[in-house]
Formats: sequence, structure tokens, C-alpha cells
Amino acid sequence: MIPRIHKQGSNSLGLLRYLYGKGTHEEHVDPHLVASFDGLAPDPGRDPSAMKKDLAHLLDQPLALLPTDQRPDKHVWHCSVRAAPDDPILSDEQWGDIARRMVAATGIDPGDGAGCRWAAVRHADDHIHIIATLVREDGRRPDHHRSGQRAQAECRLIEKELGLHQVAPGDGTAAKRTTSAERHKAEREGKQQPAREELRETVRRAVAGATSEEEFFDRLAAAGLLIRKRLAPSGDLLGYKVALPDNRNGNKEPVYYAGSTLAPDLSLPRIRARWADDTGTASAQAAGTAPSSPATARRRAAGAAWQAVLVIDGGEDAQVAAHIADAGEILDALAKTSAAHTRAQLREAASVFERATRSHIRTGRGHDRALRQAARDLVYSGPALGRGEDGATTAMVIDMLFFLVTAAAHWHARKNHAQQAAAARQAAEHLRAAYQAAADVPLTMLYQRGRHLSQPLRQKQATHLRQAVPELAEQVLAEPGWYALAATLADAEAAGYAPTALLAEAAGRRELQTADSISDVLVWRLRRSADLPADATAMPHPTTATTRGIGNAAQPSPNRDDRLRKSR
Repeated sequence: MIPRIHKQGSNSLGLLRYLYGKGTHEEHVDPHLVASFDGLAPDPGRDPSAMKKDLAHLLDQPLALLPTDQRPDKHVWHCSVRAAPDDPILSDEQWGDIARRMVAATGIDPGDGAGCRWAAVRHADDHIHIIATLVREDGRRPDHHRSGQRAQAECRLIEKELGLHQVAPGDGTAAKRTTSAERHKAEREGKQQPAREELRETVRRAVAGATSEEEFFDRLAAAGLLIRKRLAPSGDLLGYKVALPDNRNGNKEPVYYAGSTLAPDLSLPRIRARWADDTGTASAQAAGTAPSSPATARRRAAGAAWQAVLVIDGGEDAQVAAHIADAGEILDALAKTSAAHTRAQLREAASVFERATRSHIRTGRGHDRALRQAARDLVYSGPALGRGEDGATTAMVIDMLFFLVTAAAHWHARKNHAQQAAAARQAAEHLRAAYQAAADVPLTMLYQRGRHLSQPLRQKQATHLRQAVPELAEQVLAEPGWYALAATLADAEAAGYAPTALLAEAAGRRELQTADSISDVLVWRLRRSADLPADATAMPHPTTATTRGIGNAAQPSPNRDDRLRKSR
């Protein structure tokens, strides 16, 4: 249940006309009162003899009794309360009780017999609007300081009592929500998302891996945004605003949004704080030139993500906060450069993880350069193909990013950052879906490669497995992914690595016991640490793999869903 305190107004009748009207898209159905300050207020929705101006006059009577010079300029208080989409439809009586609790909790009508006059209007199944006059019956102003937070706290209690969807409590660090007017405008114009959300995502992608103001603004311009810079009299840059070329107001002028209104960490000072610690980050590559191939960039990103997991598991809070923030840049860069079959889920993962990148814990910069460099590599390496080494390393980095955002979720949960933890868990589910799409072909190839190993060679790899991880060996051997792992162990041995030691190191890392497919996790860890091609199609078979054992004829692969169970 989401309460929202709207901007104070000065026209009670104007607001009532909207609440009792058809709505901007005729979405208002059966507008009527569900509660009021005295329970006797006229209802223009269901009483033919009642007029909206009568209700407005009743609500504004305490205001009219004040001397003109003592009347507040903005006297209309407006609060909407909306249920979650999966909540049951509440009755008028339940909504009336909710309205009474909201005005009491916010200080509008605390129950002392002299509170403000108010009325609650319902014109849809899932929400109500409360209008009140900010003058009490005794002529004093109400104590409604921090009414938004007080309303949120009351809603959390209501959710528990009525068995409704429980919204994670916020901490004031979330990005500003899209307004209903912005949503309706997007729907009216046939846009997939409101301008605020599109701008937020575009600016976030422009920040990913950028190291200077010039580079940042060049990216914004290349994305097609209109840019308005705010300069001091000295000529120093103080801030910026952006707009979509086709998002205009009633005067046909572009609607600009300041970076800070898109998200707190998209203000120019907050972005500059990232650059301040990037000395030397871009020295290895000239801006605008590809530092590596997409596949190499993805391998580097996987390595940086793993190091970030270790920091999140045991680092200081400020360092952890910085690494989680920069994980958002990796997700943005990966979504921007990945192939079509994974792009949608990666964009969703980046979009929802944005909420997990901010909390009240101040970021400690200076030790998180590897992640920002990896994001930069992803951007400048260019778009990746959905096949071959590009496609396989995409699966590799997504696999590691899943563990990174899961670690972020656990850290936020320990810190009681409910919204951030929920956002990270949601991002992990989108990464799971993206992984399944990316890993389909490379894991199938590795599976077939493992099936074609000779029986002695496969048994040899099983021996390595039992020696390295005896407590997990039988579980791994029973998994469909074992054949891909056997092929990877054989490849590592052919490349000169000791499979037992390599396995022990990989298995000693976190969260193997909770993985759905331990073998899949080990495949990507081994292929990255041994620098083996992620795409095995072009690799020669190990020398002994050509000697097929008796009874080792190729068998059909397992069910696709079983084979591609997520490696978690």
C-alpha cells in the first residue's frame, strides 16, 4: 500500500472537480465519499442534491473564519493511498477506516476534537484520495511535519493487519517516482515508458565507465538527448538538465529534468565524485577506442565481478557500498552492448538494480576502479555477437554477476535496507533468465564434448573431482552438467593445469552448496581462471578423447530445461 502526499494547493473546489470527474482518460468510476471528518459531509457522487461547491465550502469554513492576512496561501492538503496490484479489492468501509487512520497518523485530524476538516473520495477499486483544509477547527495550523514518512509507517501497519502485500520500507534514497500525469502522457502518446524513466536509464548508461565531463556529455548527445548546462557567473559548470526531443509541454517547449531529479546519484556533484577517483583509469586506452574485443571485455568484467563479491562478503561498509554502486555500471554497460536475445532481461536487471545502488551508507571510492574500468571496457569494446566466444563469455559474466547481485542482496538485508535488498533479488531473477538464454548454446556444446570423451578420460576427471571436493562429488556426478564439467577439466589438463588443484580453488569459493547446478558454476569458474575459450567449438579434443570406450556410443542429450538449470 503506497501513500503519496501531493503538493499543497489553494483550490479545494478544483481538486474536488478532478476527484469527482471522469479523469483524464475516463478512468474514474463511480466517484463517492467513503469517509469524512464528521461522517456527515455531502457526497456529490451519490447524492443528486449535493454539489461539489457545497463540499468545498464545508471543508474551507475554518479557513474563512480566519482574518485574510492569517490565511495560508496553500491550504489544500492532498493524499492518495493506493493498494498493490495483487491485493484484494477492499470495501468502502475498509477504505474509510484507512482514511481515518491516515489523517490521524499524519496529524491532519489526530483525534483531539479540533482537527482539520477532510473527506476521502474513492473513484477506483484500488485507491482513495483524501482532501483536507490545513486549518484546524480552533484556527491553528496542524502539525503535519514529515507527514509522508508518518503515512508510510501507518501503511506498513495496515498491510500487516489486513494481510495485504507488504511494501519494503524506504529510507529516502530512492529515485523520484514517476507522477500519474507523466504516466498518462506516455500512454496517450503511445510511449513504452514515461520520459522520466527513459531519461534516467539513458543518463545512467552514459555514466557507466565514463571518466570525464566531456565524455559524459558526449554520450548524452550521442544518445539524442537535449542538454542544458547550468553555469556559474565564473563560467564553472554547476549542473545539467536533459530532455527528450519529442517530450514537449503545452507551449511546445522541451520538458527538462535535472540530473538530481532523475536520481540522487545522477546529480553532477555525485557523478564527479566517481571521476575524482578514476585517475589513471582511462590512461590505458584513449577515449573512444575499443580497448579489447567484446569477449575479452566480458572476461575482465567477470574477474572484476568476482573480486567485488569478495569485497562485499568481507569489506568495510563504505567499500561495499562503492562496489555495489559500480556493479550497477557493469549491468548498464552489459545491457547496452549485449545481443538481442539477452538484452531485454539485462536491461530489466540493470533497471531494478538501480534501487540497490544507493543507501545512507556513504560510498568509499578509490578501491573500486576495477569495476568502473570493466564497465568502460564493455562500452568501448562495442556490441557483442550472440554466438561464438562473444556469446559464451556473455554467459560467463552473467553467471558471475548473478553472484554479485545476490551478495549485494544479502548485504543490504543484513543492514536492514529492505527496498535495496528486494531490488537486488529482483535483478538476480532477471539475470537468471538472461543466463539461460546466453548459456544455451555454449553449454550444449560442452555437454556434447563431454559425452564424446573416452570412458577412461571421463573416469579420470571424476577421480579429480572426488579428490578436490569429496563432499560434493556425487551430487555433481549426478547432474546433467557433469559432462560439460568433465570436458572443461580435460581441456584444463590439456592446457597444462592440474585439475585437482584448479577444482579445489574454484570450489572453495562462496555459495556452491546453494547452487542448483554446481557443475555449471564450476564450468565458468574453471574456464575463466584457466583462460580457456568459453566457446569450445573450435577447440581440439584432448588427445585421449578420440579413443572411444566400448559402450560409449553417443546418447541423446537430456531434457533442455534440465540441462540448462541455472547455475546457482
